[in-house]
Amino acid sequence: MSKKNLFIIATIFATGVLASCGDNDNKDSDNDQNQEQSQTTPDQDSPAQTITLADAKTPFEVRDAMGMGWNLGNQFDAHNNGKSSETAWSQPKATQTTFNKVAAAGIKTVRIPVTWMGHIGNAPDYKIEDAWLNRIYEVVGYAENAGLNAIINIHHDGADSKYWLNIKECAKNADKQAETVAKLSAVWKQIAEKFKDKGHFLIFETMNEIQDGGWGWGENRSDGGKQYAAMNEWLKAIVTTIRSTGGNNANRWLGIPAYNTDIDLSQYLVLPDDPANRLMVSIHYYAPYEYTLESQYSQWGHAAENGKTANYAQETECRTQMKKLLDRYVSKGIPVYIGEMGNVNRLNANDEKYRAYYFEYVTKCIHDNGMSAILWDNGVAKAGRESHGYFNHGTGEWMNSYSEQMIKVLVKAMTNKDADYTLQSVYNSIK
Repeated sequence: MSKKNLFIIATIFATGVLASCGDNDNKDSDNDQNQEQSQTTPDQDSPAQTITLADAKTPFEVRDAMGMGWNLGNQFDAHNNGKSSETAWSQPKATQTTFNKVAAAGIKTVRIPVTWMGHIGNAPDYKIEDAWLNRIYEVVGYAENAGLNAIINIHHDGADSKYWLNIKECAKNADKQAETVAKLSAVWKQIAEKFKDKGHFLIFETMNEIQDGGWGWGENRSDGGKQYAAMNEWLKAIVTTIRSTGGNNANRWLGIPAYNTDIDLSQYLVLPDDPANRLMVSIHYYAPYEYTLESQYSQWGHAAENGKTANYAQETECRTQMKKLLDRYVSKGIPVYIGEMGNVNRLNANDEKYRAYYFEYVTKCIHDNGMSAILWDNGVAKAGRESHGYFNHGTGEWMNSYSEQMIKVLVKAMTNKDADYTLQSVYNSIK
C-alpha cells in the first residue's frame, strides 16, 4: 500500500455506499454478548504449536504456521520512471540483520512485494534481468536463514492499470489479454524455476491489488464481469505454469488475490483448479481508510469520543467482514490471509492507545475467523498520512518509540491461546 490515489477512495466513500455496513453515532452498537457472535464455527487451534506450512492442511493450521506477518514494503516494489529499484523510494537495502530482528520480535512471515517492470525483456521470452532475480533470491534467503516464512509476488506491475499488467485494457482487447497471459506465464515460469528447490516456507502470491484505477468502483462495476473474467484467466494460467515447473512448486502454497484484494469483490474470484489443493486467498484490510491511511481521525471503536472516529468500519463491520471470509472460504477448507493491514503512526500517547486497540481487536477478529494477518510497513517513522514504519529496513531497529508496543500487540492477538483471551476481553480492554 503506497502512493495510492486516495482521492478516488475518498470520493467513493463520500457517497455513503458502504456506510450502511457501519455503526451509528460513531459508536459500536453491540452489547458485550454479541462480541462472540462473529463466528459460525468455533475457532480451532493447530494440534501442534510448531506446525509448518509444509505440514499444514487446514485453514487453521495454515493460520498458525503463518502467524503474525510483516511486509517489507516500499522496498522491492518501489519504482520510478517505469523501473523498480530497492532504493527508489529512499529505503536502505535490506540485510540479514533486518530479518533476524523481525523474527526475534515474534513475526513468523515476511511478505516481500516485488515489482518486476523495467527488468523484463521483450517477447517472446520476456527474460527477467539476472541481477534483479538474484537479489530477490538473496533476500528470500534472509527469511529462510531467520526461520521465517516468505511471500513474493508481482506487485505494482498491475497498479491502477497504468503498467503492463493492465486489467482495463485486457478486458476490452482479446489480443492484449493473450499477450498479457503469455507474459505473465513467462515471468512466473522464470520465478518458479529459480525457486523450485526452496522449501515450503516460501509462498508465491500470484499478483497484488489488481484494479482499473477505481479501487473496485471503476469499470469493473459496469462491464458485465469482463475484468473479473480476465483476471480469473490470468490466475488460471499462473497456477498452471507454476505447477508445471515441478520440484517443490508441485505443491507449494500459492496466494490468490481477489479483485482489488477486496472482501466483497472476492465473490467474483474463481479459484483455479489445483491438483495440489494448495491455494489460499489473499485479502487486504485497511478499514476505515480515513483513520488507518489518511489519519483524518485519531480514534477508533466503541470507546472513541464523538467526532474523532469514522462513522463506519468499527467493531461491528470488522466482525461482519471477517465472517464473510469465514463463510465463503475458511469453513470450506480454503485458507485466507490478510496480506496487508495497517494503521498509521500517531506518536502521542492518547491516539496510540486507540491505534493499539484497533490493531488488537482487528487482528484478534482475523485470528478467530481462522486467518493470519500481515502488517504493512513502508519504513516511514513519522506520524500522519501513509506513515507505516515499524522496523528499519536496513538494520531491523525499531522506527519510533511506539513500534515495539504495536508489534507486541499484534503478535499477542495472533498467537495468544489463553482461554480467557477473547474478542470480548479485547473489547472490554478500552474504556
